[in-house]
Amino acid sequence: MREVLVADCVGKRFNDRWVLHSASLRATRGELRALLGRNGAGKSTLFRIAAGLMQPDGGSVRFNGAYVERARLPRLARAGLCVIPDHDLLSNAFTIREHYQFMAPRDDQARIEPIADRLGISHLLDSRPFALSSGERRRAEVGFALVRRPSCLLADEPLRNISPIDADALLQVFREIAHNGCGVVITGHEVPALMAAVDHVTWCTAGTTYEMGPPFMARTNDRFVRDYLGPSGG
Repeated sequence: MREVLVADCVGKRFNDRWVLHSASLRATRGELRALLGRNGAGKSTLFRIAAGLMQPDGGSVRFNGAYVERARLPRLARAGLCVIPDHDLLSNAFTIREHYQFMAPRDDQARIEPIADRLGISHLLDSRPFALSSGERRRAEVGFALVRRPSCLLADEPLRNISPIDADALLQVFREIAHNGCGVVITGHEVPALMAAVDHVTWCTAGTTYEMGPPFMARTNDRFVRDYLGPSGG
């Protein structure tokens, strides 16, 4: 089964307002997927429900093919899910190396240096997160995910407030993670960069979702182009 995580037909209501209705998110092994949508479309709520950070008012979550009743992040994390949130993931109380050591199995500590080297942060391993730039912190957070060896990775706006060079480097790492067998879903508003990097696009609009397929197919959808990409076509 290629689908590692499915949040299906999700509905979510806040007071009397339905933010989501029949929305779905899928993470597929070997694919880098983007969940795109304007602010207020409901994508952040859907992302949090898929990650077990929020409970839906309708729909279901399945992980590794099994239905997860009242999905919670700790349970999903034990099964192989890793989440990079849109806020700081790492604690300033510990160095980057200590974060990685806490997470890596004792017999797998040797992976820390190669991972840091791949992300260009070897010289920062003994620094604390507050001493890093936005791009360096984001690379360190992606390294934290790599140390965990997840089967599914959800990254919420990982390119926000970082330079285009850092964004391109991280997208290449996300592609490598996905093509090594992990199911990766990312969100963001950096449309040209995301459309150039991902394998599949899901569009969240007005509280529901549409599977656009590969980016070249998404660009042939008149409504998606008109209502989201705009005249430039992303």
